[in-house]
This record gives sequence, structure tokens and C-alpha cells, in this order.
Amino acid sequence: MNTGRTSRPLYVVKVGSATLERGEVFAELARIVRRGARLLVVAGGAEGIRAHYDRIGRTVPELELKSGDKVRYCSPEEMGHIVDAYQSVTLPNVDEGLREQGLSVFTAVASQGGLVEAEPNRPLRVRTASGGSRVVRDHRVGRPERVDTARIATLLEGFDAVCVSPPVAGSDGGGPLNADADVLAAVLSNAMRADHLRLVTGTAGLLSDPGDPDSTLPHLYSGEGAPYAGGRMKQKVRAAEIALDGSADVAICGPHTMERREGWTRFWPGERPEGDIELLHRAASIPSVSRDERELVSYLVDRCREKGVEAFEDEAGNLVAVKGSSADDAARLMLMGHVDTVPAPWPVRWREDGALFGRGTVDAKGCLASFLEVLEETEVPEGCRLTVVGAVEEEVSSSKGAFHVRDSYPADAVVIGEPSGSGTLTIGYFGLFKLGISVDVAKGHSAGKDAVSAPDALMAAVDEIRAQILSHAPEALSALIDLRVDTAGESDRAEAVLNFRVPPGVDVGLLRKTAEEARGADVAVLRATPGFRGGRGGPLVKAFTKSFAAAGAKPRFVVKKGTSDMNTLATTWEGVPMVAYGPGDSSLDHTMDEHLHPDEYRRSRGVLAEAVRNWFAQKENRS
Repeated sequence: MNTGRTSRPLYVVKVGSATLERGEVFAELARIVRRGARLLVVAGGAEGIRAHYDRIGRTVPELELKSGDKVRYCSPEEMGHIVDAYQSVTLPNVDEGLREQGLSVFTAVASQGGLVEAEPNRPLRVRTASGGSRVVRDHRVGRPERVDTARIATLLEGFDAVCVSPPVAGSDGGGPLNADADVLAAVLSNAMRADHLRLVTGTAGLLSDPGDPDSTLPHLYSGEGAPYAGGRMKQKVRAAEIALDGSADVAICGPHTMERREGWTRFWPGERPEGDIELLHRAASIPSVSRDERELVSYLVDRCREKGVEAFEDEAGNLVAVKGSSADDAARLMLMGHVDTVPAPWPVRWREDGALFGRGTVDAKGCLASFLEVLEETEVPEGCRLTVVGAVEEEVSSSKGAFHVRDSYPADAVVIGEPSGSGTLTIGYFGLFKLGISVDVAKGHSAGKDAVSAPDALMAAVDEIRAQILSHAPEALSALIDLRVDTAGESDRAEAVLNFRVPPGVDVGLLRKTAEEARGADVAVLRATPGFRGGRGGPLVKAFTKSFAAAGAKPRFVVKKGTSDMNTLATTWEGVPMVAYGPGDSSLDHTMDEHLHPDEYRRSRGVLAEAVRNWFAQKENRS
């Protein structure tokens, strides 16, 4: 499905004016870009407005609300000066700071060309000097509502960083409207379907005690932050709550900003869940599309350490958590899930039937969350080691995380985290054989005699190659999963990706040779991973069989037609027992109806925990 969404993650980062003045934030913003992300900065302007007004010798006018709070008076006359402040002080500061980091930058006030538009707020009732009240009707302020997503998306593809700031365009034709920068960031995050929103301010995160800078509230759910917010923090909490309607993970960051998470206040969607499904909920709420797994891995590393479990992010970006002996002769059981998902996350929510609805709940954050909880709870016997890995890039052809595990962390048995359903054990997978096929055709009119277009030539080549591969692997499943045509060059070019799911036992070396010898097209082998099938005997399967029996379940044993990290490990780990197990209905993988019910999650976690204990008991009895 084409969702219209780029595969590059999007960070929306609101940076307060005091933080911009310090300058070190620009290096952190640049590191986000260098990780391959798109960056949309929203700049706050309080300091810049003060500086501009001082420079022109003008006093910033204020209005006192009935509550006693004071706000900047934004009359039509003052709006011109406020726009000038952003354009002459704040935005040039951002432009210079990011360009010094080697980035290309586009900056604009959000009113420019109607990038963001708002309806004016209702007239404002304020206090008078005599203690009475009056209504101010020319206060030009509004909450951002409409975003020109197409133009901003184009800018994000054309520049390393895009920075917008208030004011926004007024829909009433009366000129720009001032807007809160935090709220602007939240509205942009939702409209642009951002992956991550960071509200960076000059103070610590939201504090339970304003007088204690070490009293940061680390985790808040919908509606929980307002009682703790005062002053400017009210708007940040309001913005965070707005952003929870979108797909981004949301955090208020303090002076340590984005890379030192110990002072963050994270906001999680929905009501606070029961404790034993909280990790599942939080893992699903942090987008982690392939190659954008860092935020989830960092959270899970922190979580493990808080629970007293040794954990780290390895060179490939994998989460690795370990309990037990570090000796070379330890009995080593590995639970290996993956942290990445396919694209198109959406706002996580609890459905009326009690299920958690969101991208990755089934494939495969439910599996990984249960692995980590079993690791936390398991008493690993002496001379044994239990390792949990959350691998990166499982959903793309690179399988970067699995290859690193294969070459770095030997194990005596492996449970792969993939949805099998709580009553099913997966003992094997089909392999994956993926080809890139391209043809070039001389330009010519389609009405010409014997004209063959580039798509025609490509489809003929695809049909021929498909037939040749299926002659060696008749039970394989094939699908054309990508197709492109480029007519801009001196010749017309058509490209396709042809995917085969091949049963265990098929010689992928022979398939590679067949594809490379194909004529009429350029063929590149993108992936050639053989299938794998284990037996129903052996200590690992017996450990699960005993666990199923204890739970009163009669298990099913299946070989799946998909491919998992099991296949990658099996390329060199000969004789290592492997199964796949985890909660959820695998038919929901990659669909827009992905959801997992807590009861299914709990059943699966219970079976897994018992199976892990059984496996270690077998090792103890043999020693």
C-alpha cells in the first residue's frame, strides 16, 4: 500500500528562545539529520522579541488577564513588529546556528504564503488599571489549525532542516495571528504525521515540586500533567496533550535537551494501563520504522537498567539485555525479537474490546516486550545466561541487526520473537529470494511499428525469470513488490523488484545462478536467504511442549511462509535449535488493523516464562 509517507523519519523539535541563545542545541539538531531523519524546527521567540523591541526603543505591551497572568498584547500594529522580530532576530539565529553545522536550511514565519493558518481567538477580557475589566477585540492571536502539508513536505525533502516560527496566517484576512510556539509544534507534528516530537525548553522537564529541580515527572498519561503545570509550562503540557492525538512519541526536554533522557517528561497516549501491560503500551507508542529504531532502543535500554538488568545498544543499533554468567562455557539461551516495524504508524489507542491498536503491536513489539519482562522475572541458574536482543532492520532486506547477532553473540538455543499465537510454535520459515530487475529501451513513439515500451520489456523479462526460478522451486510463492518507470533520460528505464518465498531445502545458490544468467534484463540479487526448518524434538521444543501442557494447551507446530531473523542466524549457526514464538495473530502483520489483546499477551508471556525455566532446568539436570 502506498501511504504517501516517506521512509525517512520526521522529528519536530520546538526550541525555546532561551535554549536558542545558548547555541549547543544546534549540534544536537545536526546529529538528528545525520542519522538520516528529516528535521522540522519550531522556534520560540520571546527573547528575540525582547531584543528587537529594545533595538527599536519600543516597550513590549502587555495585557493582564482576570487570572492575574500577563500576556503580550498583539494588536494589528504590534503584529508587524512581532513578525519583524522573528525575521530579523530569531530565524537568522537558527539559520546561522544550523548552517555552522553544515546543514542546508529554510526558515520562515508560518504566516508566509499561508504555511499554517488559524482562526482568530474570541475577544479577550482583561483587567483595567482601576481593577475593573474590559474586552479587547483587536488581540491578534489564534490556535493553529490548517497546515499546508504538501509544501512543508516538499521543503523537508529539499533542505536538511526546515524552521518555522509564529505568527501564523489569519483566516479572516486581517493579517498574521500570533500563536504559541509549543502548540504550533504539536499541530505541525500531527498534521505532518511526525515520528517524534520534542518540546525543548530552558528548564527541566515537568516537575512534581517546582522548587526541586530533581523532581521531574518521567511518565505522564493523557490528562495527568495539568495539575503540575504552572506559568509557561501550561502551554507545553497543553501542546503535549494535543500531540497525543497524533502518531509521534512526545517528550518535554530540559536543558540537557534531546540526548540525555534522565530529565525528560514523556507523555503517553490514553489512560495509564495496568502495570503488566505498560511496557507493551509504551513500546507500541514509540514509532520505530526500520532504520529509525534508536528512540525505542534507548527507551528500552533505560527501562532495563531501571529494573536492574544489564543492557546496552550495540554497534549495529540492537538492544542487548543480559542476565546470568558471562563465562564462555555458560548454557546460553537467546530470546531474539526485533524493534522495527514497517512504515505507516498511527496513533496508538485502546479499542472498546480491550485490544491495543497500533503499528507493531503484533509484529513484533508484543513479542519483544514479553521477552524483556520474562528476562526481568527469571532467576537464571548458576552457569547459565539469558540474553534478549531487539534487532534492528528486520523488516528490510539488510537484516543488519540479525547479521550482527549471528557474528557476535553465539547461543545454544534461540527463541525468535514473531507472532505465532499463544498456542502455536513455529519451527521453520520459508526463505527469501529477492531480485532487482531493470531494462533500458531506446526512446520511440508508442505508435511506431513493432514498438516495445520499457514496461513491456520489463514485464516480459519478469515473466521469463519468474518461470525459470519456479522451475527449480515450484512450491515457491512469487510477487512483484515494486515497479518504477523513468522516461527522463536518453533512454526509457523500467525497474521492478521480484520477490520469492522459497521453501526449506531449496538451493538458493542454484536460484542465484539461474537469475544471474537471465537474458534481456539487468538482474541484481538483493537477498538470497535459504529457508529453515527444525524438528519437533530436542530440548528447546520439549521445554515449550511441557510449558503448553502446564497451561492446558495442545500446541500447533507450523512452518511459516514468511521469513524471519531465524533464517539469517541459520545461515551459519548449524545445529543450533531455534523456534519462533510470540503473541498475536500473524495475519494482522503489516495491515492497518494490527492489534493485540492483553489476554493473548499474558497467555503467551506465561507460556514463554515457563518454557525458559524448563530449558534451564534441563541444563541444570545434565550438569
